[in-house]
Amino acid sequence: MSIEGKEKPSNIKELFGMRREMSIGFHITDFVFRKIFRQNSGVKWAIHFTSTIHSPEKIIKGKGVFPGDSPGMYINAINGITIGDYSNFGPNVGLISANHDFVDNDAHVADLPIEIGRFCWVGMGAVILPGVKLGDFTIVGAGAIVNKSFPDGYCVIAGNPARINKYLNKEECDAFAREKR
Repeated sequence: MSIEGKEKPSNIKELFGMRREMSIGFHITDFVFRKIFRQNSGVKWAIHFTSTIHSPEKIIKGKGVFPGDSPGMYINAINGITIGDYSNFGPNVGLISANHDFVDNDAHVADLPIEIGRFCWVGMGAVILPGVKLGDFTIVGAGAIVNKSFPDGYCVIAGNPARINKYLNKEECDAFAREKR
């Protein structure tokens, strides 16, 4: 025990504040690309070196959320993105909160932010477009294009455009959420 009453770090990951589920190699690569090469330098959490995040300061993320830690993610947060606790993203996911102006391709169009609830899971290659709101426990199938909101959550959505394929048991999901806190 230290003087402040906190336990001393027991390993190198704890000492440097690294996520225990990620390899040390992941964190070293993140350090090299973000801190030395300045790629995604504005991002305040460790991400995969193949991911790109625009306007990371406009991302509000909950507990246990690390957007960009999967390979190949593209996140455009120009109009803002909010992500609830314990939500996950697969490889090659796109979160696109702003479209380009139809005439001036250098300009972005203002739109509503993307809102993703708690305990959501976005599968590989899915794309979530501007203004979409996903409620808690929304699972987005691989390759889905989400262009409308599913604010009630507790469902599996898939396809292009995404639509509800299955509803989840709300009581079971909520019991899991209470245990996780």
